[in-house]
Amino acid sequence: QVQLVESGGGLVQAGGSLGLSCAASRSISGGVMAWHRQAPGKQRELVATITSGGSTNYASSVKGRFTISRDRALNTVYLQMNSLKPEDTAVYYCKWTYWGRDYWGQGTQVTVSS
Repeated sequence: QVQLVESGGGLVQAGGSLGLSCAASRSISGGVMAWHRQAPGKQRELVATITSGGSTNYASSVKGRFTISRDRALNTVYLQMNSLKPEDTAVYYCKWTYWGRDYWGQGTQVTVSS
């Protein structure tokens, strides 16, 4: 079992930046880490992924603005969000997928004001 704890959410003006962290309670060196988000009234959507080898992938809506990274020593995954837009407002969740099983964090709210 693993616990994932997100932090770093908050309120920011459009065009601003925010960095999210997802700290795991144990090693997450294997598997795939991902950030998802869910806006009010909408389905949860994939934002970015990073594999154990460091390969990354992004949703088209955030490509070029968001960067996912991981620190193996700290068992932490990050999401740096730049040039934020009001439509980025959502609860952001990190997820670890390992051997076909998903582990989710509790989420952190990001609000972008116009």
